[in-house]
Amino acid sequence: MVEHQEAGHDKQARFAQIVMPHLGAAYNLARWLTGHDQDAEDVVQEACLRAFKFFDSFHGTEGRPWLLGIVRNTCYTWLEQNRGHKLTASFDEATHDVPSDSDNPENMLLRTLDDRLIRQALNELPVEFREVMILREMEGLSYKEIARIAGIQLGTVMSRLARARKRLQHHLAQSMAEE
Repeated sequence: MVEHQEAGHDKQARFAQIVMPHLGAAYNLARWLTGHDQDAEDVVQEACLRAFKFFDSFHGTEGRPWLLGIVRNTCYTWLEQNRGHKLTASFDEATHDVPSDSDNPENMLLRTLDDRLIRQALNELPVEFREVMILREMEGLSYKEIARIAGIQLGTVMSRLARARKRLQHHLAQSMAEE
């Protein structure tokens, strides 16, 4: 009985050490895929429960890609069950704003306009393109890690990223021409 409790404690400690530091990245991915703060929190909670349940099958040391793969799969399950929800994401300024040293009014206005245009362009992407962009550009994962998380070939990752970047470029150019 004592050995079973110690094993459970070891599992919890190892889980906390390997997985828990990546909750911010998990939330970020879930937020962009579901489009809503509360839905993202629910998805991350469900993903963490799944991750803990199957933690005995985790034999690596890199918890981030493993957790993000679970979050991704949980998001897609959630999206399938809740098709009535939009597949685009809005942006929470308080959560995602990055402070800058140059916070004069003009720079702040330009940065706000740039952020708005980029957020809008990201929201226009199909979810599979948005997913690889978030994993690569915001989470800094390698192509190989993204391929593993998304369950797609490396070439598909590169193709989706290229298409996503081209769509972003087109959307941003169009938006700037309109303004």
